[in-house]
Amino acid sequence: MSKLRRRVVEAAEAALAQRKYVSAVDVFAVLGWVRSGQVDRWRQGQAPSLEQVTAVDGRRMLEAADLLGEWAREHGLNASTAAYLSSGRDREALRFVDDGDDTVFRVHWLSAELSPARREQVVQRQNRAPDLTVVEAAEPWTCAECAESGSYLITSAAGPLCLTCSDLDHLEFLPAGNAALSRRAKKESTLAAVVVRFNRRRKRYERLGILVEEAALTRAEQQCLADEEARSRRRDRDRVRRAAEDVEYRARMSDEIRRLFPRCPADRATEIAEHAAARGSGRVGRTAAAKLLSAEALTLAVIASIRHRDTDYDHLLMTGISRSEARARIRPTVDRVLESWRG
Repeated sequence: MSKLRRRVVEAAEAALAQRKYVSAVDVFAVLGWVRSGQVDRWRQGQAPSLEQVTAVDGRRMLEAADLLGEWAREHGLNASTAAYLSSGRDREALRFVDDGDDTVFRVHWLSAELSPARREQVVQRQNRAPDLTVVEAAEPWTCAECAESGSYLITSAAGPLCLTCSDLDHLEFLPAGNAALSRRAKKESTLAAVVVRFNRRRKRYERLGILVEEAALTRAEQQCLADEEARSRRRDRDRVRRAAEDVEYRARMSDEIRRLFPRCPADRATEIAEHAAARGSGRVGRTAAAKLLSAEALTLAVIASIRHRDTDYDHLLMTGISRSEARARIRPTVDRVLESWRG
């Protein structure tokens, strides 16, 4: 088995075990070829193709997608072609590669264990039109229609548009924070859009809130006032459930770290898992790849721990040395500890 095939199979097995289906994009993410923030940019229509934001070229992407298909057919998975539409104003069809047919990338492989009803639900969800996505402007920009600017933009076939030119300026902004209110306001609103901002430190888009019709927001507020007590009890139950899930996830991550690095002390593996997987931290343990227990993602978590615990990296940063130079200086120590833990 080639090295790429082995890595594709491992990524596919992990995704299938967690979600009961796997796609080429899932595999690319676990392989480390593309980050979630880059996928979001592509889905918003800010990149002409996924190839433009991926670390490998279209030929390599096609090779991995073909290997995924071979493995899926060997294991009796069911093929389903998913609609990939942008979340820009015109919802154009997304491109995977710059040139050639990209049909193979649109195939999702569903577990044969899914019931017909569940399979239909998954297919419908994958083919549902995406939410319109409005982006908070991080740099100066110009509207493609009116040549003006603004705090928010949405992509289109013609280029970035302001809220006025995209017919969204009559909507009210509802900040994130109240999930029930946001969900109900969106359901009540004939037209709605998600508002996001790019977090440069975490290299991903984060939700700021939604744009909805004023009347829809009023109706949603009335609905939330009517059942506040019941929702409070449900939040308490959900909090307990999530805490239990976090404990189980950190234990699995710690076990996998010990499998990858047999000589890593048990208490250290537990410490790495607890730190990397802290809910809301934005650390590597909360990424999609880590949740699939990807070897690449877990190795990054281990390296981060070694960097801060077993080298003078933090001291170098405090003395004014650049991040890249500090990492270059400590690399031999990091490599030495990794090799000793691998045994």
